Amino acid sequence: MSSAKRTGTRAPGAHAADGHDLIRVHGARENNLKDVSVEIPKRRLTFFTGVSGSGKSSLVFNTIAAESQRLINETYSAFVQGFMPTLARPEVDVLDGLTTAIIVDQQRMGADPRSTVGTATDVNAMLRILFSRLGDPHIGPPSAYSFNTASVRASGAITVERGNKKAVKATFQRTGGMCTNCEGRGTVSDIDLTQLYDDTKSLAEGAFTIPGWKSDSQWTVQVYAQSGFVDPDKPIREYTERQLRDFLYGDPVKVKVNGVNLTYEGLIPKIQKSFLSKDKEAMQPHIRAFVERAVTFTTCPECDGTRLSEGARSSRIRETSIADACAMEIRDLAQWARELDEPSVAPLLTALRDTLDSFVEIGLGYLSLDRPAGTLSGGEAQRVKMIRHLGSSLTDTTYVFDEPTVGLHPHDIQRMNDLLLRLRDKGNTVLVVEHKPEAIAIADHVVDLGPGAGTEGGAVCFEGTVEELRAADTVTGRHLDDRASLKETVREATGALEIRGARTHNLQDVDVDVPLGVLCVVTGVAGSGKSSLVHGSLPAGADVVSVDQSPVKGSRRSNPATYTGLLEPIRKAFAKANGVKPALFSANSEGACPTCNGAGVVYTDLAMMAGVATPCEDCEGRRFQPAVLEYRFGGRDISEVLAMSVARAEEFFGTGEARLPAAHRILGRLADVGLGYLTLGQPLTTLSGGERQRLKLATHMGDKGGVYVLDEPTSGLHLADVEQLLGLLDRLVDAGKSVVVVEHHQAVMAHADWIIDLGPGAGHDGGRVVFEGTPADLVAGLSTLTGQHLAAYVGA
Repeated sequence: MSSAKRTGTRAPGAHAADGHDLIRVHGARENNLKDVSVEIPKRRLTFFTGVSGSGKSSLVFNTIAAESQRLINETYSAFVQGFMPTLARPEVDVLDGLTTAIIVDQQRMGADPRSTVGTATDVNAMLRILFSRLGDPHIGPPSAYSFNTASVRASGAITVERGNKKAVKATFQRTGGMCTNCEGRGTVSDIDLTQLYDDTKSLAEGAFTIPGWKSDSQWTVQVYAQSGFVDPDKPIREYTERQLRDFLYGDPVKVKVNGVNLTYEGLIPKIQKSFLSKDKEAMQPHIRAFVERAVTFTTCPECDGTRLSEGARSSRIRETSIADACAMEIRDLAQWARELDEPSVAPLLTALRDTLDSFVEIGLGYLSLDRPAGTLSGGEAQRVKMIRHLGSSLTDTTYVFDEPTVGLHPHDIQRMNDLLLRLRDKGNTVLVVEHKPEAIAIADHVVDLGPGAGTEGGAVCFEGTVEELRAADTVTGRHLDDRASLKETVREATGALEIRGARTHNLQDVDVDVPLGVLCVVTGVAGSGKSSLVHGSLPAGADVVSVDQSPVKGSRRSNPATYTGLLEPIRKAFAKANGVKPALFSANSEGACPTCNGAGVVYTDLAMMAGVATPCEDCEGRRFQPAVLEYRFGGRDISEVLAMSVARAEEFFGTGEARLPAAHRILGRLADVGLGYLTLGQPLTTLSGGERQRLKLATHMGDKGGVYVLDEPTSGLHLADVEQLLGLLDRLVDAGKSVVVVEHHQAVMAHADWIIDLGPGAGHDGGRVVFEGTPADLVAGLSTLTGQHLAAYVGA
């Protein structure tokens, strides 16, 4: 137990200020927390454990960290608070002893195409100043080296309203570094017209091949057919140049279709607005497949993908342009910066070197500054956010981490542990939500939540040291020393996917056969090229279903029933049983309560203060009109069905008069991935990271692919849940599927039939296959870092 003294037990003569050494939480009720009370020692390293969905994030992030940030925001004036995010006070009776909280979470960094590792960490800003001072030839101020800044020139008369108004001539000029061709994106998009229409047919013959666009469609195809710009009976390949231009690129204009005024615009801008502006992950599978077929992104030919103008690329320091500097691996760039010796920019060089060295120290030296921020994994994004805190002089601060070891090879976890201990030893309170036993081992204090997930969790099962946790009768305590053993026999491959000459990112001309019909694990240290091999090099048309770590998109109106497509067969069943329209059984459509518009709550905006959500008085939070709730299926109304847990709903739709095979199949997949405790109508915004990933996995399990590619499916999973995941992977393989898993967890490696290990290092030190074979051979050889750690794990 920590040596922190409790308030009120102060030694005689001790200063009053020295008594505040605990963060006290009493009566926390956020999400599924059940009146939780806990005392956390300050200036110690406290780990929060428990199964996925047990309430760890609700306690640490939604209660302690959220209240700390809210109290800090309240110190600003009402005017300033109006520009800041508004935070509601957490559902808690007492929160005492809080300090300033710095949250380092796994939220993906902005996926804007112009956001890179360099812009997200301010290193690009320092490099721009450096080149504007030392670059030869000198081309302008720092903005001249920025790919987010366009060059602007303007001149004209302006009216100066001072004394006697008078018009004066003024000129304005700003030199930017943006490539004019790709507008700073580095890539240009190209739409394959052959995927949009068959040019041998006319519009009347159904030329469009876009999903949902049929020749008899009222409001899409008919707009083109009756616009007057083209002949609907002429094959598209016979259009004149003017007709083809109007058809593909025409500006928006009002046209009359069957007596109704509608807007006509060219096919290309129409497709861009209808499909390309939407998030691909939220699309239906057939729409997503169409977009992936129809749109290709190619490197900008003018800037060669650097995003920068010719002028910015021409200015150099010691034969290195800013584009060259951003393309280097950060550890090489750090060495380049150390070799610069220029007293006039000495403070800038010091700051630049310190930041680049922090990248290397935290294990991200293999990244480059021009890497798009949206392509970083959750673990990489979290470590990038840590960089600005490593050299900070702040003490007595609370650092809050969300699984900092995610995406880390066992070899890298020790380095992360050292960083957490360093933050603590500076006098900070460090709170960590974590599942990995190698990380939990360094805790000063452990708070274990559970005993189960969802409504079965939300209580503190244990508080104390790691040794006391091992002896405790909790799910975490029982599984903390779990070690998977190597399989006695492995499955034989039924075929192979051949990868030849793979050079994506840091891969060095890799040739490898990925076996089919087995559980194949691709592993290696962070940055060794695993994702590049699996996601970037698998042969096209290989019938692959990929479940990556991109976040699940969804508003507070989205829930497991809508996200998985479960609501569709349920709505149709309700409609058929009652002889009414399916739209009545959607809270986002005709059946919605008119008072709350189907939200179940009424939101009141209080300007700079946190808005208030109160249950709707008319529908009492059930989201539907009273008339809709009169309709029943299997003796339940639609709101009662949405209030069921997955396990209860699986039973309900499996037998009797409510038997619904389409719904039962989806519910079975949700139960298979360990989400049986979720309620069907629970908002996606309340799910934990692990729950969201498993929800995505359950959705993709219905896809008809023969090869499943999973990217670190153990992220956010408790030790006890990993066992269930291994059972699921076995069932997929036994059903005739091929499963390829990118993974660091030793239990998954030990359970594999075949392992492909990449390395030996990260970045340009990696990108090679250092081992192919069975887990037993990997352990016996001890020839790679993975082999050494796996051998220690299984006790070989």
